[in-house]
Amino acid sequence: MSDRSVAIFSVLTLLGGLAFLGPAQAREPVCKPTLGFREVRFSPMQPPTLERKWTAVLSVDASRCATASGRFSIIFSRMKENAPETDFVEHFTWKPGAMEVSVNFWADEAVEGYWLNDVAACPCRD
Repeated sequence: MSDRSVAIFSVLTLLGGLAFLGPAQAREPVCKPTLGFREVRFSPMQPPTLERKWTAVLSVDASRCATASGRFSIIFSRMKENAPETDFVEHFTWKPGAMEVSVNFWADEAVEGYWLNDVAACPCRD
């Protein structure tokens, strides 16, 4: 192949790739609420099920969001007396202000750790 053929092939390849990109689309600015744990407690066992309830109060600052709610999740690291530690995810919906979330555990389980995960973005206020 001559140098001229290589140059023409390169230009055609570039133009073909640009055709798939299409026009740039305008995107709305995206924000995220700020969530934080304010209070966390673990209840004593509750008869007759012997379950314990992990409860947290979260503060939600959604002042930058144009929506009144959105999704988020909490990852838990669970300890169990006769089993290996396990991580699992629970999904929730945030609302501005203070909100409470809870998860039930069996009597032989405890929460080793927890952290926020996948806080959904929201459209920004003008």
